Amino acid sequence: MKAKLILLCLLLPLLGWTQDKFTLSGYIEDGASGEKLISANIYDYVSGKGAVTNTYGFYSLTLPKDSVVLSISYIGYETQTFRLYLDQDITFNVKMNSDIQLATVEVSATKIDRIEEETQMSRVTIPVEQIKKVPALLGEVDILKTLQLLPGVQSGGEGQNGLYVRGGSPDQNLILLDGVPVYNVSHLLGFFSVFNADAIKNVTLTKGGFPARFGGRLSSVLEINMKEGNMQEFHGEGSIGLITSKLTLEGPINKGKTSFIISGRRTYVDLIARPLIKSELEEGEELDLKLNFYDLNMKVNHRFNDKHRLYASAYLGQDVFGIDSRETYSDGDYFELDNGTDWGNITGALRWNYMINNKLFANTTLTYSRYRFDFIAGIEDKYGENLDKISAKYISGITDYAAKIDFDYIPNPNHYVRFGASVTHHTYNPGAFQFKLGSIDVNVDTVLGSGKARSLEYALYLEDDMQLGRLKANVGVHASGFSVLGDESKFYYSVQPRLGLRYLLPNDLALKGSFSTMAQFINLLTNESLSLPTDLWVPSTERIKPQTSWQAAIGVAKTLFDQYEFSIEAYYKEMKNVISYREGVDFLGVENDWQDKVTQGDGESYGVELFFQKKQGRTTGWIGYTLAWNNRQFDELNDGNPFPFKYDRRHDISVVVSHQFNKTISMSGAWVYGTGNAITLPLYRYNSPIVASPISGDYYTDNIETVGERNSFRMDAYHRLDLNIEFYKKKRRYERWWVIGAYNVYNRKNPYFIYSGRNDNGDRVFKQASLFPVIPSVSWRFKF
Repeated sequence: MKAKLILLCLLLPLLGWTQDKFTLSGYIEDGASGEKLISANIYDYVSGKGAVTNTYGFYSLTLPKDSVVLSISYIGYETQTFRLYLDQDITFNVKMNSDIQLATVEVSATKIDRIEEETQMSRVTIPVEQIKKVPALLGEVDILKTLQLLPGVQSGGEGQNGLYVRGGSPDQNLILLDGVPVYNVSHLLGFFSVFNADAIKNVTLTKGGFPARFGGRLSSVLEINMKEGNMQEFHGEGSIGLITSKLTLEGPINKGKTSFIISGRRTYVDLIARPLIKSELEEGEELDLKLNFYDLNMKVNHRFNDKHRLYASAYLGQDVFGIDSRETYSDGDYFELDNGTDWGNITGALRWNYMINNKLFANTTLTYSRYRFDFIAGIEDKYGENLDKISAKYISGITDYAAKIDFDYIPNPNHYVRFGASVTHHTYNPGAFQFKLGSIDVNVDTVLGSGKARSLEYALYLEDDMQLGRLKANVGVHASGFSVLGDESKFYYSVQPRLGLRYLLPNDLALKGSFSTMAQFINLLTNESLSLPTDLWVPSTERIKPQTSWQAAIGVAKTLFDQYEFSIEAYYKEMKNVISYREGVDFLGVENDWQDKVTQGDGESYGVELFFQKKQGRTTGWIGYTLAWNNRQFDELNDGNPFPFKYDRRHDISVVVSHQFNKTISMSGAWVYGTGNAITLPLYRYNSPIVASPISGDYYTDNIETVGERNSFRMDAYHRLDLNIEFYKKKRRYERWWVIGAYNVYNRKNPYFIYSGRNDNGDRVFKQASLFPVIPSVSWRFKF
């Protein structure tokens, strides 16, 4: 009886809405292209209630029988107002018009747009058009490098695109492209990311207070959604830059019903260098340089009717680096050297959207993700009748197959319920060597004796974003399980409560708080320096426990003067079972079991983040500041004493500004400052005798270095200014932009690494190596 009473009390808020209430529901989309708009705002001025579209542009708003004054708003689009009389359930789809004069018109935020109205904290959404205006290395627009300019997010070093979020490491970020995990997000050893901004519709980063629908990583969730393709007209856009060119095509296959988009990007250093190299070769010499990367994004979506829609999307990306050479002698003998490194991702997703009714929306998804790294080296030497062949091959990677179903249930404006389930099959290939010498094959697996490992990962979640007067709360739970398959089977499970709170104080000042626990069952073995493709993905096992964390945050947020957003947040995070290589061990060691190479320990990070942002008007941008501490402790490292994480950065400042002078000229700048990375240096060096022969007693001396506390020294501070200026012109049949920019404008010699050398007096000193001086860039963009 008691259980029935409790259930009735929980249902009363929902049941109270069933009398004389009707539902407005539908989709919000771009009026020109048919693209669904994510997080568009719907607000009724009469009742003071509102709604927000989901990832697929769907909304549902249940209101009392009455007149409705509906405001529909979205950044970059003209706000639209409709007057309706709601006396029955209505399907109301809205096509919004792009505000082409956005740069010269001041647009005020409606009530539901404001940051203080959101329950969620520690989340930032950056419009893609704003990302395209941020100055970039060599003029190549980079989504991840833009995110590094946000408070609480750090880069791994000069030019690197790894994300270190609130003390976490790159493997602790769940990076989703159309809902599919991407395991390696770097091109050219981390100098560029795999995401082509021309193919992207929406970018959202969540750093804490994670809703229950997310799981599997400790530090952040990065959602990147591809464009869907224009349903009405054929369009294209592209660019030609110093190192890459891009082309995007989109349009209807069946107007109003089916659309496509395809977007490609490729570097062409090898194409330029090939004829130059060939002109320098002598007779009998051949040399082929392979140095490029490419991306290909594809998507098709079909609308059956207002209730059913099908999406199919794919991404293919590859880096190729290698040199093939051959020297042929006059007698027919030759020497041939072939070596190369290839790495890349393939992802795919098939989605079915089903609007079950005007309050319940379902999305069923099948996904595939594969990351693979190959290294091949070979020598072939022919002399006379003899032919010697030597080759080596190294392969590693991870492959996922997954299925998931998600439901959005909106019973009334005071509740937004999400629930769902997923299962993922992981296959790990954490590194295998194969050597071939002549006709003899020798197979050596230097990481896992069985070569491959497999596991299943399960998840269930339930969350409710609710409003109780001035209090909003997102309450949920994420339950996950992990089963290691094979001879060394093991099962782990985790129940992770999530809570987000917002209380609206007088003067529309929002007080926010959050608490979340997370579990991560897969690990990345990395050297924590460059974003190398040799980094290995491995599962939790009997010996290697899952990583876990909890994070709490509190902050305030407010919209100022209808167009500025201000927030300040303080956070504390603890991590357990974080993973690291043991001292002196790397992925190329000869140990058969990767578990012998690693150790696990604890992490702690805490800090304060300030964020001041302007998204609309002639001048846009943000100022971000982070004060943070980030420590690690491993029993087998640094004598068991805590030490600063390599990317512990006490102060981090970013200033990003873009200004539209008129319809044809705009200018953007970004300035960053960060405390230098923590490093370990030797304290002293001495000569030690090494016995060469126990019989003769011969010996030689070798230099021995002794280091101090781990990461007890600091590189110099990092700071840099980037600028670009954009010239726009509308032609009769197309639009074009010239973008001229400079990276590191004042030529700051930022530290890349520290090495030991000698000064002019012969004394041993530490010297700093820098990577990028001032680098100018120019690119030409077009759209038709």
